[in-house]
Amino acid sequence: MRAIITGGCGFIGSAVCRHAVTDLGWTVLNIDKLTYAANKQNLASLDGNNRYSFLQADICDHAAMEEAFRGFAPDVVIHLAAESHVDRSITGSAEFIQTNIVGTHSLLEAARRLHATLEGDARDAFRFVHVSTDEVYGSLGPTGLFTETTAYDPRSPYSASKAASDHLASAWFETYGLPTLITNCSNNYGPFHFPEKLIPLVILNALEGRPLPVYGDGSNVRDWLFVSDHARGIVSAALHGRPGEKYNFGGRAERRNLEVVHAICDALDEFVPGASPRRELITFVTDRPGHDKRYAIDCTKAENELGWTQTVSFEEGLRQTVRWYLDNESWWRPLRDGVYAGDRLGLPG
Repeated sequence: MRAIITGGCGFIGSAVCRHAVTDLGWTVLNIDKLTYAANKQNLASLDGNNRYSFLQADICDHAAMEEAFRGFAPDVVIHLAAESHVDRSITGSAEFIQTNIVGTHSLLEAARRLHATLEGDARDAFRFVHVSTDEVYGSLGPTGLFTETTAYDPRSPYSASKAASDHLASAWFETYGLPTLITNCSNNYGPFHFPEKLIPLVILNALEGRPLPVYGDGSNVRDWLFVSDHARGIVSAALHGRPGEKYNFGGRAERRNLEVVHAICDALDEFVPGASPRRELITFVTDRPGHDKRYAIDCTKAENELGWTQTVSFEEGLRQTVRWYLDNESWWRPLRDGVYAGDRLGLPG
């Protein structure tokens, strides 16, 4: 299998690259612009592997994408390249519109032109997997789950840009017959997570004795999915999914944000005891504008049609994640010191 994976130096993308090359023996071309959240060190384990290659390029560059698709001739495209942090989208929406919408259009067009040249089994087997988020569905009430048929109701510039790109992928299937699939996932966590997101931010702030900011009263609920489980799900969609369909991947692990922060504090207190409990560092801050109250995903369709199941519980995954950050300061310290120091983002000017 030959795969183009976009955004492969990011958190989820690197997990997909490692799984595809190391576990499945795929030949992978990783296309990544190397923005602030991308890190080639996420793929250090693939250095020297002749089944892995890297192209630094912007997915919005139509000519570069056409050349890459034509030269590499993938059997499957897994599109993960995106601006993904809600807080950053609040204060800088333009990059999200450009990368998430215009960039997706560029890739769909490159894939469409390649697909038109294929014949027989190669044409039938070709797939374009567009990786999205549960945030396109908006906010749930106290009960219920997002399904593949839930109406879209995005509430932030980030989720609106991803909703738009989902619709583009669907339209290229309906209009041009490009065999696209869309996957939507709940909140991912695990090793190699850029430290602007909740779990790594809290881990590193707590290690340094800094305040642990919790939006509002901490009652917002998210469903958590370990990143390696998600990577397997994405690949299972590429291999076994039906073109034109959507597949939701979740962890069946709903937690209030405050519960997640408490669990991180308790794990750190166990692994590296401090002078006082780290829960004392929790600081409640003004809520994020448009903060969705609750997300929860029904992943029954993926389980039934793709044979996918999650394998890592939230409790096990969180402990693995905390342990990884404790053991890998050489990975996160340069990011903390030179890219993002942990300050609050997303306050409208």
